Amino acid sequence: MARNTEAVCRKCRREGVKLSLKGSRCGTDKCAFTRRSNAPGMHGARKGKLTDYGIHLREKQKVKNFYGVLEKQFRKYFNMAERAKGNTGKILMGLLERRLDNIVYRLGFGASRSQSRQWVAHGHIQVNGRRVDIPSYLVRQGDKITVRNRPTSKKVIKLVIDEGIHEVPDFLLRDEGEIPKGTVMRLPTADDVLLDVNSALIVELCSK
Repeated sequence: MARNTEAVCRKCRREGVKLSLKGSRCGTDKCAFTRRSNAPGMHGARKGKLTDYGIHLREKQKVKNFYGVLEKQFRKYFNMAERAKGNTGKILMGLLERRLDNIVYRLGFGASRSQSRQWVAHGHIQVNGRRVDIPSYLVRQGDKITVRNRPTSKKVIKLVIDEGIHEVPDFLLRDEGEIPKGTVMRLPTADDVLLDVNSALIVELCSK
């Protein structure tokens, strides 16, 4: 599986916005973006004005870094959104929010999306009673997301839940019983996205 191994704090600095890629660390004074918000690199502090293409590109890269997807997979989501009826940009953001690794993160089972992706890939998560180890799996309304009933799975995820890093959105319902689980009450929309993004710019760029 292809991965972007670049230092995550550089991604936030390059996009000029905090993407919360390191979980609880992003809310402390140790956050690199808080200490140095200029772009990375020796010329980062002297960054000039972006071109029209650069503005469009940075918007797309910001979303890709936020959800942790690479270009090929992002194009797949865009093509799905383009074929669907409705606003392509809003549908695209809704599809990204439906990713299983993102849902695990929004339920509070993972401190970050990368950690949530790891929980899924390592088989700690079940969907409707069946183990799903594909982070890009798209959830549907009514799906039950459950932590596997084994000591290791429950232990690592309960530690994250106890930290209470973020609130659970209203399109999800979390049950903090002996076995942590959640329910997809409705499909997420572009309004549920935590990132301030202009999806119209992304559509313009990808449609060329």
